[in-house]
Amino acid sequence: MSTSLIAGFALGFSLILAIGAQNAFVLRQGLRREHVFPLCLTCAVSDAALIAAGVAGFGTLAQVLPWFETVMRYGGAIFLTWYGVRSLQSAWRGGAVMDVEKGQRTNLRSVLLTVLAFTWLNPHVYLDTVVLIGSISAQYEDRLAFALGAMLSSFVFFFSLGYGAGVLSPVFARPRAWQVLDVVIGVVMLAIAVKLVVM
Repeated sequence: MSTSLIAGFALGFSLILAIGAQNAFVLRQGLRREHVFPLCLTCAVSDAALIAAGVAGFGTLAQVLPWFETVMRYGGAIFLTWYGVRSLQSAWRGGAVMDVEKGQRTNLRSVLLTVLAFTWLNPHVYLDTVVLIGSISAQYEDRLAFALGAMLSSFVFFFSLGYGAGVLSPVFARPRAWQVLDVVIGVVMLAIAVKLVVM
């Protein structure tokens, strides 16, 4: 197995492992068992596209368009604040489990639009994939293998998170657990939003 591929996989996996808005949303949908496959596929394909752009040398986008980073930062902060407040409201109402028990499923279009916003409106995603992975790939002779390794890590991570969430189902059989999860997700979203504004 190529050293470059392993290095790319290790770097990609370590970057994506951090708790963030996108991961929290995938976990929540995985626990609800709603649209898991298209959701995980969308996340992984989006990451792959950004990694490809970074390795291909588009990491200088922020330098070419100085306003790009600012627009993405504030746009992401607004979206995360909105979603964080929604999660806290859900916790107040009894948690997402109440929606599941009432048979209220989130439609696929809404799920995909939400996760695309989490992905493409988050400046940290660009820093991790386009800038960081793109610049580190230049150190490797086989940049294609490095990029493929990083892309593979996204597919492994998201599908493991989405479908692995089912293991936690017994814990989330209790409404209180859903309330705690929604509070944690809400706090994480708001914290990231604040960090984006003050960075």
